[in-house]
Amino acid sequence: MLVYYFSLAMISLKRNRVITALMILAIGLGIGASMTMATVLHVMSGDPLPGRSGYLYVPVIDASPVRESQPKRATPDDDLTWPDALNLLHAARAEKQAAMSGGRLPIRPDNPSQKPFFEHGHYVTADFFPMFGTPFLAGRGWTREDDESHARVVVLNASLNRKLFGDAPGIGRTVRLKNIDFRVIGVLDDWQPQPTFYASVNERSFGQTDQLFLPLQTAMELNFDMQGRLWCWGSSGDTRTSDHCTWLQFWVQLSNPASVLGYRDFLANYWREQQAHGRFTRPVNVHLYGLMDWLAYQHVIPDDLRLQLWLALGFLGVCMINIVGLLLAKFLRRSGELSVRRALGARRRDLFLQLGMEAAVIGMAGGMLGLGLAELGLWSVRQRPDGYAHLAQMDISMLAGTLLLAVLSSVLAGLLPAWRACNIPPALQLKTQ
Repeated sequence: MLVYYFSLAMISLKRNRVITALMILAIGLGIGASMTMATVLHVMSGDPLPGRSGYLYVPVIDASPVRESQPKRATPDDDLTWPDALNLLHAARAEKQAAMSGGRLPIRPDNPSQKPFFEHGHYVTADFFPMFGTPFLAGRGWTREDDESHARVVVLNASLNRKLFGDAPGIGRTVRLKNIDFRVIGVLDDWQPQPTFYASVNERSFGQTDQLFLPLQTAMELNFDMQGRLWCWGSSGDTRTSDHCTWLQFWVQLSNPASVLGYRDFLANYWREQQAHGRFTRPVNVHLYGLMDWLAYQHVIPDDLRLQLWLALGFLGVCMINIVGLLLAKFLRRSGELSVRRALGARRRDLFLQLGMEAAVIGMAGGMLGLGLAELGLWSVRQRPDGYAHLAQMDISMLAGTLLLAVLSSVLAGLLPAWRACNIPPALQLKTQ
């Protein structure tokens, strides 16, 4: 029966080519605009560390004095001071914990044909690698003993390793960073989580990730330049080792709810302990954010992208309202044909199913057009200089969602016209003809 209704739908659509083309074009434009923005948001809001994100948390303790005003969105107190980060590291109350900060260093290749260049990296502590499950192509990360001894070792990402040493992992070789030699002990397998969740949220949250990793204490000893937020208060300057400047990100691994509660209690006790020493003048108010909650709290996805999605959905709504009008006019023009079928014994639900099939066919055709327009829109997004632009790729789930949305929208738009056409009394209609 559905095949028969499908053939009737095709005949009807060919009979009114102009109206059919207008409806397919309207659906295609609405679906194309909506799915372009939905796909961008979909790829940006994905889990950067599937399988591990549920165990990773960011502790937030506010060391700033009460008299300091709070910026609107800089969220400086989300970072830790150097003394607080060291205290939490040495307490080791989580299963794993790591402090970190970003940096950008000059690299001097051994190959004389290569010119020195700058590269982004991160200064981290030993648990960074096992806690985040970084995939190693060769070698390993460093140990806590290396942290304490300020070892001059480095872990490279695969692309930087290829640039310096070719296809062979440069384990045991030397990399000269800011005129200081570091020994390569590990090479990551192109580890590029999107967004770069562990770093300060900024314009580099999406795009190329860090290419090298150094021990944090070593970078501090060598006074390497840091990148990221720096929030200081008081009149003692911006000394990074002081307890009045927040600049370090801190992550912990907690594998079960009991561990989360226990660590939150530990943070509250730490807060009270610091108050007893004259610090942390604010009331105890610790926070422990899970990875995905942390990304939402940090507004990793720009607000203007959400606004663009709502505008695109609004445009789709306007298109569908026009589809309702066109379908209503089209179905009512066939009142005579439908009345004859009713008079010959066709049930009302049969006519409703026939008209619904016609709306679904229009939706499918509009969806195919919308799919092409969405791909064109994603291509235009990829030409933008934004860090997230290269992520704008449609996957299987979004492709299926595009067609489903098109068919569902057209069927919903066809409900009212079909119901209206099916409820015309056949006797009255035949009498007027």
